[in-house]
Amino acid sequence: MAMSDLSTPKTTSPLLRSSSQLRLSSKLHLSNQFRHLLLPTPLHTSSISKISCSVSQNNQAPVAVQDNGSVKTKKECYGVFCLTYDLKAEEETKSWKKMISIAVSGAAGMISNHLLFKLASGAVFGPDQPIALKLLGSERSIQALEGVAMELEDSLFPLLREVDIGTDPYEVFQDVEWALLIGAKPRGPGMERAALLDINGQIFAEQGKALNAVASPNVKVLVVGNPCNTNALICLKNAPNIPAKNFHALTRLDENRAKCQLALKAGVFYDKVSNMTIWGNHSTTQVPDFLNARINGRPVKEVITDHKWLEEGFTESVQKRGGLLIQKWGRSSAASTAVSIVDAIKSLVTPTPEGDWFSTGVYTNGNPYGIAEDLVFSMPCRSNGDGDYELVKDVEIDDYLRKRIAKSEAELLAEKKCVAHLTGDGIAFCDLGPVDTMLPGEV
Repeated sequence: MAMSDLSTPKTTSPLLRSSSQLRLSSKLHLSNQFRHLLLPTPLHTSSISKISCSVSQNNQAPVAVQDNGSVKTKKECYGVFCLTYDLKAEEETKSWKKMISIAVSGAAGMISNHLLFKLASGAVFGPDQPIALKLLGSERSIQALEGVAMELEDSLFPLLREVDIGTDPYEVFQDVEWALLIGAKPRGPGMERAALLDINGQIFAEQGKALNAVASPNVKVLVVGNPCNTNALICLKNAPNIPAKNFHALTRLDENRAKCQLALKAGVFYDKVSNMTIWGNHSTTQVPDFLNARINGRPVKEVITDHKWLEEGFTESVQKRGGLLIQKWGRSSAASTAVSIVDAIKSLVTPTPEGDWFSTGVYTNGNPYGIAEDLVFSMPCRSNGDGDYELVKDVEIDDYLRKRIAKSEAELLAEKKCVAHLTGDGIAFCDLGPVDTMLPGEV
């Protein structure tokens, strides 16, 4: 592998002098309100400069590479990932696929701390898929982001070929093919759900604009930051050049929890549970669907005859699982959330088993269930493994299920009105009602 030429950049900030090469941009493209809430003491470019690459004992960073007589400028990178490589020149890599770029926001957080290493190991896209990771953080989390990059460096993942870190989505999202939007402001004590919708909505509106401007035209976007359904709607509305079908809100953790609860009740292992659907919003109005689910290929209602538990206890056990985990462990479900992100991606990049399906929050336009259009709503989907999906048509919806789906639909319509100023739908009007539908564990 060829190593690039080295030159010594000037380093003026002792705070940021460390083993990396990084450009911090003062152009964050975030709203003034968001900056006020989350970035009270922004750094300025006058006190920030590029810092050195960790592979050099002399604190020197590679800036260009000589390749067959031509000089190519090396873009911003981190540490050992500043070195050049040639996939075709290495015997091991000749059968590898073309490298894909994956952006992760909130990359210094706990969920990402579990997720990034699964991505880099090949556990998500496969053992022959090299990847580039583009890690987005805030200015105050930049040192933690460098720490994450250092750990990725030290893990020696053969498939991980590039790591970029930064604070500007217009730079980090450049040409990405997958965007995993995890970073969001958590809901603090006393904060109204409407306020959280507005604050996080501004973040996802700006990230949607950035994706629209610089990402791959067919980028797949998975929104994890809550309230994820409405945040995904805001994001897609601000990215008109990207197919609306490409946007997803994460409800896979809810599906996984529902499968586990059915398995426990039926006395079987959870791999026997299939055709599990989460309908609607990622909130307490979500509908874990036992009507269409199967256990060992049989309808759940035939296997679990305690129908009162199915209609009441089952849904409650799924909704309260995150809160119970916090009571037991003192922290939120970061690891299982990361696993559910992996599951959600794998469901799109591997063919769905015959007769089964998975849940994901997607755009409702053209849905066969009678759900209001122009929402992001969790529904049953199948995929042929190319990153795309189709809605499942052969599902049963009885009066009980339809009534519960309608409740979640009404909530999402109300949330949509709260963020009308961020989706281009006019003046916002927020009336979410007196009942707090935030899932336990999300606060």
